[in-house]
Amino acid sequence: MDELTIQPGYMQSLILKMRGLMAQEDLTMPDTGSNLSDDDASPIMLQDDPENPLRQEIIAQIEDLEPDQQAELVALMWIGRGDMEPEEWEEALALAFERHEGSTAEYLLSHPHVADYWDEGIDKLYDGSDLLETGEY
Repeated sequence: MDELTIQPGYMQSLILKMRGLMAQEDLTMPDTGSNLSDDDASPIMLQDDPENPLRQEIIAQIEDLEPDQQAELVALMWIGRGDMEPEEWEEALALAFERHEGSTAEYLLSHPHVADYWDEGIDKLYDGSDLLETGEY
């Protein structure tokens, strides 16, 4: 069963761009183990720099996705972070739609480890996929 409608190459590119943004900001702080209940209170955020072209490119890329694909990015982050299990994919998607407020891109960028969560989520959903290495789920 294909969980993601987002093409693997697109997802691979998005993860690499997000990691590039993280590297620009020298993001080295540890993962705090955040969960769904404290998402809005994340003390560590990627900088909101309107002059950063990579950040603006990522925002545009996410905002250009269909709403169901934006929900997939959010659900994938939650699964990668451990808030939900791969078996709860449909529930995660429904919750992402239900909780949607404002810009999905800004929400995702408020989680400094989102690229790692996406990578881990893909690994969990596709039982060991190495998207960054192979370009496939």
